[in-house]
Amino acid sequence: MPKLWNETIEAHRNTVREAILETTWALVTEHGLTSVTMTRIAERTGIGRATLYKYFPDVEAILAARHERHVTGHLEQLAVLRDRPGDADERLTAVLEHYALICHHRGRHGTEELAALLHRPERVAHAQQRLTDLFRDLLTEAVATGGFRDDVPPQELAHFCLHALTAAGNLPSEDAVRRLAAVTLAGLRSPR
Repeated sequence: MPKLWNETIEAHRNTVREAILETTWALVTEHGLTSVTMTRIAERTGIGRATLYKYFPDVEAILAARHERHVTGHLEQLAVLRDRPGDADERLTAVLEHYALICHHRGRHGTEELAALLHRPERVAHAQQRLTDLFRDLLTEAVATGGFRDDVPPQELAHFCLHALTAAGNLPSEDAVRRLAAVTLAGLRSPR
C-alpha cells in the first residue's frame, strides 16, 4: 500500500477514536455513567455499533482510554514545567502549584461513581509512579542546590507533596489552592 493511503487510514482511525472518546465523555457528563450504552455512543458518534466494537469492547474501556489520555496530558504538562529553564526553586514552585490546580479541577468533575471506576489502583498505578518520580527527581535537584530539607529523603518528600496537594480538590477557589501550594513549599524548605 502506498504511504499516503496508510497515513490516511491511520488519520481516519484516530479521528473516529477521538470522536468516540469525546462523545462518551459528553454522554456520561450529561446523563450519568449508568445510562450510557454502546448503542447510544454509536448513534451519537455517527458510526455503527459494529464499528464501535472494533475500537472498544465496552463503555468502561472507552472511559479508561479517555482518562489515560487525560492523565498523560497532565503528566506531560508537569514535565514541561519541571524541565523548563530556571532554578530548581522556581520550577518546583511551578510544579507544585500546577499539580494543586489539577487536583482542584479534578474535584469539580464527574461523580464519585465515575471516579471510583477510573481511579482503581490497577488503572492509576503507572501514572502515580511517574508522578512520584517526577516530584522526587525535582526535589532531589532542589535539595542539592540548598535551602530545602535534606533530613528527609526526596522520595518521602515527593509523597508528602502529592498527599498534601490532593487536599486542593476540596478547596473553594484557585487562590486557596495557591496558598496550599505555598504552605506545601514552605514545608519543603530547610528548617535551619
